[in-house]
Amino acid sequence: MNTQLRRRIFVVSVGIVVLAAVVYGFLPKPVPVEVAAASRGPLRVTVEEEGRTQVKERFVISAPVPGYLHRITLDVGDTVRKGDRVAALQPLGSTALYPRSRAEAEAAVTAARAALQSAKEQARAAAADAGYAGEREQRMARLSAQGYVSKDDLDQAEAASKKAAATRLSADAAIHAAQADLEQAESVLRYAIVGAGGDAREAVIVRSPVSGAVLKIRRQSEGIVGNGEPLLDIGNPRSLEVKAEVLSADAVKLRKGTRVIFERWGGEKPLEGRVRVIEPAGFTKVSSLGVEEQRVNVIVELTSPFELWQRLGDGYRLDTAFILWEGGDVLQVPASALFRDHGRWAVYVLDDGRARLRVVEVEITRGLDEGERVIIHPSDQIHEAVRVAARE
Repeated sequence: MNTQLRRRIFVVSVGIVVLAAVVYGFLPKPVPVEVAAASRGPLRVTVEEEGRTQVKERFVISAPVPGYLHRITLDVGDTVRKGDRVAALQPLGSTALYPRSRAEAEAAVTAARAALQSAKEQARAAAADAGYAGEREQRMARLSAQGYVSKDDLDQAEAASKKAAATRLSADAAIHAAQADLEQAESVLRYAIVGAGGDAREAVIVRSPVSGAVLKIRRQSEGIVGNGEPLLDIGNPRSLEVKAEVLSADAVKLRKGTRVIFERWGGEKPLEGRVRVIEPAGFTKVSSLGVEEQRVNVIVELTSPFELWQRLGDGYRLDTAFILWEGGDVLQVPASALFRDHGRWAVYVLDDGRARLRVVEVEITRGLDEGERVIIHPSDQIHEAVRVAARE
């Protein structure tokens, strides 16, 4: 082979290599993508909200009458039985505690006693008049029967007798009224107390309406309290339920008996419960971002054994998950792998270095096999049969 032929072969070879390099340089490069394998396992569709425990039957014990409250000796957590004494109220001091008012009250008692004595004397006089009028009526009746007095005289005697009888009844009523006035005046002195002291036998004892534990003491120190002022809360800590504030759009998906899972509550295992009540009225609540939300209270009954949640108390926080749907063996891919294609759910599958469009149904029942790798976060560079390369 001569030198000229070898030179031509060399030039042609270099040209072919350069042409191949240029063609390769203009070929589209594989799009780097992240992939994940489709796998089977349990799947749940849930609505998650924050819940708080509360005692089912909470009793707020209030002062039945205004008075001076003695210091409540109970502590939060103490056990009480139905009928146990939980508080004592002393009657408030009257104005007769002051010297001038006391003298006025004593004078009022003296006046009431005098009025009572006067009423009794008037009653005696009325009784005497009534007796005389009755006897005169009888004499006039006998004389009228014998024809010695006229009918008009007899009628006058009967009217006088009836008037005297009515006056006697009025005098007797005046005695009762005077007796009541005397008792009222004497009670001002009899039940007067100095300061907050007094006879303990006159105290109003407040008793527990149920057996349970003290949940909260609203007023422990002694002092004057008004009628109906709350003193303490009592309930049974073993009868807990959970209240969750759920968005109204999610609440319509729930129903009585919906299964609930409580996680991240502090225990080793999740707790379970069932929806007991979905309140029919919602309320507006402003979120932490300042957005007004319409929410509904949902009450959940704990179904896990008491031994698992006995450390829970009133007002504890739990992460609440309402289970809308669940399956035990479901083909799953990351949610970021799904996208809408002409109104259908679809994924891109990595097939021999190329992206293949697969239409699927959610739940995935067709279009995808277990173990196939799908593209996560498909960008607008991904389309059918485009070359792709999985990132390591």
